Amino acid sequence: MPDQPPDRSLPHIRGRGAQSNPNNRFHKIHLQADYEQLEGDDEFFEGLRKVNTEYFEDDSQTILSENNSPDIPFRYSLNPYRGCAHGCAYCYARPTHEYLGLSAGIDFESMIFVKTRAAELLSQQLSNKNWHSEPLMMSGVTDCYQPAERQFRLTRACLEVARQFGQPISIVTKNALVTRDIDILADMSQHNMTRVAISLTSLDQMLTRVLEPRTSSPAARLRAMRELSSAGIPVTVMTAPIIPGLNDSEIPSLLQAAHENGATFAGYVLLRLPLTVKPLFLDWLAKNVPSQQAKIEHLIQQTRDGSHNQSQFGQRMRGSGAFAEHLSSMFKIFAHKHQLQRKPPPLDCSRFAPPAASNPQLWLF
Repeated sequence: MPDQPPDRSLPHIRGRGAQSNPNNRFHKIHLQADYEQLEGDDEFFEGLRKVNTEYFEDDSQTILSENNSPDIPFRYSLNPYRGCAHGCAYCYARPTHEYLGLSAGIDFESMIFVKTRAAELLSQQLSNKNWHSEPLMMSGVTDCYQPAERQFRLTRACLEVARQFGQPISIVTKNALVTRDIDILADMSQHNMTRVAISLTSLDQMLTRVLEPRTSSPAARLRAMRELSSAGIPVTVMTAPIIPGLNDSEIPSLLQAAHENGATFAGYVLLRLPLTVKPLFLDWLAKNVPSQQAKIEHLIQQTRDGSHNQSQFGQRMRGSGAFAEHLSSMFKIFAHKHQLQRKPPPLDCSRFAPPAASNPQLWLF
């Protein structure tokens, strides 16, 4: 849990994981905020403490992203949104907002781009005669059940398309909102066409409130696991990310709680701090757990060959060195103890059949 409130000299932004907007690494002109002349203006500083979430229409012409990374167990991902209001301080996807000309900091979690045509685009791509069905992952660089989903319902619309086509799809989320779509997910799971991974970082809500400020509480995530499992939907617990010195000691309790609430599979990812994520997360440590900062940084470096990040395949998700091996061994021991399998069986793609296939003339257009 936090040791003390952040320094008043810089305005603490409520409900956000990042506390600044670092300069975009692609921009030649950099801006520097200077509050010296406004030191006594409490009203101004109070205004800085609240950042509203804004939504923008994303006119993407495709919805599936392809990757060839050997570290990732899927080839295609589907992201209905860009940016994520969950605001996780450690989110590896933050640098993707820089490609939009924005910042990986506050912009990433407050300026959300909405792919309003997501379901239509998915239907078009699945109808393409060159598409050979293989499992899709929702999502890869954003959470498909972030707060925007309550309003836009794009994830549900995409699931309806997937069910119609017989297209297998996996989900990973930190939000209990996933239970809203149990009806579709349960139907698909009867044919081994879906599974859900719930990311569980800590059981301490005081910690998650500042580390993952707009995600569901740990109790709500465990309840989601229980409801999904009871509906026959395979559930994986992702203890991700493991942050050395901060939540690694919770691995046994996280796996036990997940098992008790219906999870049957388990996985983990070691903290990654690529590009702009590093200064943002180190700033989060300084403001929220200053007395632990030096220890946490030291342990991170122990797992990353003396650095804060590794980009090499085979190491970026698990790290290297004695402490990384210790974390891996501890995870394996307690996953085995709680009967949590490491790898779920493959989803069934044999039922894939585009609705248009029943009318051959449609394939002419």
